[in-house]
Amino acid sequence: MNGLRLFHVSEEPDIRVFEPRLPARKDLDPDVGLVWAIDEAHLPNFLTPRDCPRVAYHVGPQTTDEDRRRFFTSPENSYAVVIEAGWFSVMRDTTLFLYEFDPRDFRLQDGIAGYYVAEKTQIPVKKHVLTDLYGELLRKKVELRVTENLWNIADAVKESTLNWSLCRMKNAVMRRTK
Repeated sequence: MNGLRLFHVSEEPDIRVFEPRLPARKDLDPDVGLVWAIDEAHLPNFLTPRDCPRVAYHVGPQTTDEDRRRFFTSPENSYAVVIEAGWFSVMRDTTLFLYEFDPRDFRLQDGIAGYYVAEKTQIPVKKHVLTDLYGELLRKKVELRVTENLWNIADAVKESTLNWSLCRMKNAVMRRTK
């Protein structure tokens, strides 16, 4: 895991210890507690307020040139995050804390999402404070889009060759228009 950086993203400023928690996901063993982390490459998926509904997508090995042109405004970009307009000011005013972990106890759980899990208690090795989420996304060369309705872009990326993630969609104000 040379060079691998893993993080837990939170709005809580003072987490000192991460205890394994039993997963709610049906595809995981309900009796094995886990500490979850995200790799650095997929960090843009989580650089929003926790409850902010969002669609994140990025280029993967199977992504076609047509989908690159269709979903990105510039050929240099390969990652995008789309949020609802109602979350614009909330995101502007949110501070996030990135708790960085030593990756040795972690194993890959989902390569497309960048999820890693550990079964042991974790103590962060470093804490990063992010007060400008828009600036952080731009520094990571992420296209940021703001829209009234997330469902149209969500449906489109699910049918594309992009790697995608839909987060907190139950909090979306607008519903599908189709």
